[in-house]
Amino acid sequence: MPRKAAITGIGVVSALGAGREPTLAALREGRTGIAPVRYLKTSHTEFLVGEVKLSDEEMTRALRIPESQATTRTSLMGMVAVREALAHARLQRKSGLRIALVSGTTVGGMDKSEQYYLDFLAGDTQNAYISTHSCGACTEMIADYFGIFSRVQTISTACSSAANAIMLGAMLVEEGRVDVAVAGGSECLTKFHLNGFNTLMILDRGQCKPFDARRAGLNLGEGAAYLVLEAEDALGGRGVEPLCRISGYANTCDAYHQTASSPNGDGAYLSMAKALEAAQLTPQDISYINAHGTGTENNDLSEGQAIQRLFCGGIPPVSSTKSFTGHATSAAGGVEAVISTLALQHSFIPANLNFAQPMPELSFTPAAGGDSPAPLRHVLSNSFGFGGNDTSLIFSKI
Repeated sequence: MPRKAAITGIGVVSALGAGREPTLAALREGRTGIAPVRYLKTSHTEFLVGEVKLSDEEMTRALRIPESQATTRTSLMGMVAVREALAHARLQRKSGLRIALVSGTTVGGMDKSEQYYLDFLAGDTQNAYISTHSCGACTEMIADYFGIFSRVQTISTACSSAANAIMLGAMLVEEGRVDVAVAGGSECLTKFHLNGFNTLMILDRGQCKPFDARRAGLNLGEGAAYLVLEAEDALGGRGVEPLCRISGYANTCDAYHQTASSPNGDGAYLSMAKALEAAQLTPQDISYINAHGTGTENNDLSEGQAIQRLFCGGIPPVSSTKSFTGHATSAAGGVEAVISTLALQHSFIPANLNFAQPMPELSFTPAAGGDSPAPLRHVLSNSFGFGGNDTSLIFSKI
């Protein structure tokens, strides 16, 4: 078998809470984190969002960062999630290992640019935040906080960013370019975000309803999540056990439209099919699909049809956990990778919340969840970005 990347640590912060334990508890209890706006300074309070229930000041204090230091919400959430992932994998600062940080984000430090834009033009008192705007700057701030990374890379492919970062991290480990890759993504909510998706008219003012005939759009979210990836054949020495492995992955781009998915789901079909091929698995081997499932009319129809095409011999349980977290955009693939890992570890299928009415175009209905044990062997997780940049990851028990 070709060399595979094992997951030895996970870290997450989302609307469900800070850490893997609160995340697991919320998933098992069927408790959503989507709620009215609390932290984002916006006049559009009519929309529900999946905010991280921590202020910038609370995260800054918890991370022991000086108040005078210029930081962004994206970088702060990233630090919180990476810190948990490193501790979970028992990685020390002086490990002697070649460690890479691969992080996905698209909004980057836009939150501070919005806040201080007028000052940039006239006041000149907050110019330190100009350099925190870019996606790469947010990744560098995370890396600088820990001081252990010999390689730092940023991926920006909209809603598939974190999934693509995980794919790249796995490749770096498998090819022996690094000993360890910490891969995932971080993305904060901004007015740019909310106003942009509102302009596209794809926001639901109530709780999102993925794969439901009544679906009216998505709920935006935010968060950060990272996996610690190491070569499965090189583990040892730290007393850490692998949680699961990344057995397959693929990225495709159908370039059908700037924002919409192709009507018959060509990109989604190809990314899932190629991930299965890379993992040397068949569709019948998949125990659960963590769908992209945004709750928009276009995505759920397109992804649903792609699933039907590929899994024509029998569709495994499908659910969208964006009904718990909101759509964390560039961080979504990381958050859902952590959720997929937790599902494998604890043998359960997360519910597809708010589902009531089947889509007439689809032959399957999403999973209802529940407490019944669900022995899982292979989990397929989808993350689809604007422009048809589609990524599928497969997580497997060892």
